[in-house]
Amino acid sequence: MEGNRRHVVVVGGGISGLAAAWYLRQGDEHLEITVLDGAPRVGGKLHAAEVAGVTVDTGAEAMLARRPEGKELARAVGLGEELRLPGTTRASILSRGTLRPMSKGHVMGVPSDLLALARSRVLSPGGLARAGLEPALPATRIATDVSVAAYIRARMGEEVVDRLVEPLLGGVYAGRAERLSLDATMPRIAAAARSERSLLAAARHIAADAPKDAGPVFTTLRRGMGSLPEAVATASGATIRTGVTVRELRRTPSGWLLVTGPVPRPETLEADAVIVAVPAPAASRLLAQEAPSAAAELARIEYASMAIVTLAYPLEAFPRPPDGSGYLVPAVDGRTVKAVTFSSVKWPHLAETDPGLVLLRCSIGRIGEEETLQRDDAGLVAAATAEMADVMGVRGLPRDSRVTRWGGSLPQYEVGHLDRVARVRSAAAALPGLALCGAAYDGLGIPACVSTARTAAARILDHLDPTGEWQSRTDSLTKG
Repeated sequence: MEGNRRHVVVVGGGISGLAAAWYLRQGDEHLEITVLDGAPRVGGKLHAAEVAGVTVDTGAEAMLARRPEGKELARAVGLGEELRLPGTTRASILSRGTLRPMSKGHVMGVPSDLLALARSRVLSPGGLARAGLEPALPATRIATDVSVAAYIRARMGEEVVDRLVEPLLGGVYAGRAERLSLDATMPRIAAAARSERSLLAAARHIAADAPKDAGPVFTTLRRGMGSLPEAVATASGATIRTGVTVRELRRTPSGWLLVTGPVPRPETLEADAVIVAVPAPAASRLLAQEAPSAAAELARIEYASMAIVTLAYPLEAFPRPPDGSGYLVPAVDGRTVKAVTFSSVKWPHLAETDPGLVLLRCSIGRIGEEETLQRDDAGLVAAATAEMADVMGVRGLPRDSRVTRWGGSLPQYEVGHLDRVARVRSAAAALPGLALCGAAYDGLGIPACVSTARTAAARILDHLDPTGEWQSRTDSLTKG
């Protein structure tokens, strides 16, 4: 590092790494910041492409509107005018071959209103009766983390897990309720499980406490969430290097040494500090030498693969125009497609280019369904179009289609995840000038990733400027 100009390297050019670079810049405009990513482009799981002449997201399509971090970042990098709200968020469940409305007032699938649940007809009469027994059951106190399925099944029965909770978790994590952590994926329910006797009553209290004027749950950008990474990268002023894989990370007396390039011709890069913003398996390899305990914990985080099949149909192919934002599919029904979004209905701005075009987004793949994803693109399109013909009565073939594969993209927050993350952070904290961020830690959504990036940047800025003067230079970066 020349003179007094300090150099921070961010390993990983997804939204977490790019946001970390942007927050670093807010704290110190004189920092030299380099972002390295092995892919040919930045953005990670945020990417947009054209289908039938319309730009659509082929990765994450939205972010939570009720968490501020994602919206604030978009506004800060000049995309405030691009924010768009959904036209509808009314979703359905495809249960036993029939689309049923999701009951109102549920908490991640856990019902709070048995009458609304009965009207939805998602459960069988037996399943509804079993759920109705819940208030009379003895309390189920949990002392430690348990799986989502174990707790909710004990309280409300198998069908609530299979036909309400599992589809929502599958949509977010591509995971299984039998393995996912109650504490990490449903924290409000987990808190209630430790303090209230009845799960139904707890869900009712959570639903009642939800702000009534909070507005839509989700928001997106006019040109897609895929437009966010480039804007953040540009605003960060960082040097962005794609196609560069970091193979080793070593401590030096003055900071860190990063080894890149092919094994026969390695290249090195020096840094005063490093932010590791890559998925857990890659982070584990990088930390193996300097933080073996953290590396071992990260190596235990599994990832699910999935594919997005985007279809564009003429409106006249539908016997009735699609209604609502889409539907979720219980894994127990054994269908290939796990969720369908009626994109041009959910996001009206997508229909502006061609009102006669219906854009659909089909999600395929859960943890353990890798064999399904081994089909070629034509096979996945065939599965998606067959789904549309069967469920929506669509006639004919789509006007255009696109398959986007996301291998090993969704970390699984399995039982004990929060304790694992705490152990990783404790081990990393012992290494000055190192911080971690990304989807593997505190949430998969964009706001959660941005929050981990902000915390990581604050840690590095504290390391570089322990006087805390960097805080007075920005009001958009907070510590902790």
